[in-house]
Amino acid sequence: MKKIALAAAFAAAATTASAGNVSEPMMEAPVIVEETASSSASGILIPLLVLAVVAAAVANN
Repeated sequence: MKKIALAAAFAAAATTASAGNVSEPMMEAPVIVEETASSSASGILIPLLVLAVVAAAVANN
């Protein structure tokens, strides 16, 4: 009888020791990387330069 009581005591102690935490797990917030938008003036610069080169080439002929 003593062995059964001892085994029950060890079993009860082992289950409470390894029960773990019942709180919600902590989740890390996702990392959001925002890209900087370029201005609209840089998008028009290259076509204007190409147009100026073509105009200069036509003017020389």
